[in-house]
Parts: sequence; C-alpha cells; structure tokens
Amino acid sequence: MFLVSQLPTDVLRQQLGNGVILMLLGMAIVFLFLTILVFTTKIISKIVGKIEARAPQKAAPVAETAPVMVSGADAEIAAVIAAAVVKSRE
Repeated sequence: MFLVSQLPTDVLRQQLGNGVILMLLGMAIVFLFLTILVFTTKIISKIVGKIEARAPQKAAPVAETAPVMVSGADAEIAAVIAAAVVKSRE
C-alpha cells in the first residue's frame, strides 16, 4: 500500500500545486460556461418576447359545457371551495 507520508516532500508539493491549478482551471471553466449560459438565456428571452409582442393575439376557445345536476351536499362542497378560492386571492 502506498501512503502520502512516504512521498518525498518535493513530489508532494508538486502534486498539490498541480491539483490546485487543475481545481482553479475547472472552476474558471464552469464559471465561464454558466456566465455564457445566463447571458444567452436573457438574450433569447428578449428575442422571444419581441416576437410574441408582434404576433397577433388569438382568443382562447371557450369550452361549452352542459349544465350539471348537483345534489345538496355537492353544492355545499362547491360553495366552500369557491369561498376558499376567493379568500386565498385576497
């Protein structure tokens, strides 16, 4: 088995130095990539926003539903749900 304590000091320092350089290089590459990604996303978002602003707006189709017969208990539950929705929007 090979132990770090068995390495000569100059070899250990060189390996630690190479490790630090490799770590900093990797962190710089990741930072650069993420920076480019953020700016690219912002630019594409602005382009899509301008394209959508130029496009004519279409009205959403209204779904036609048949009236539903509701029993007394179901009507109570529907009223409670409607009241909760109204309260949550306040």
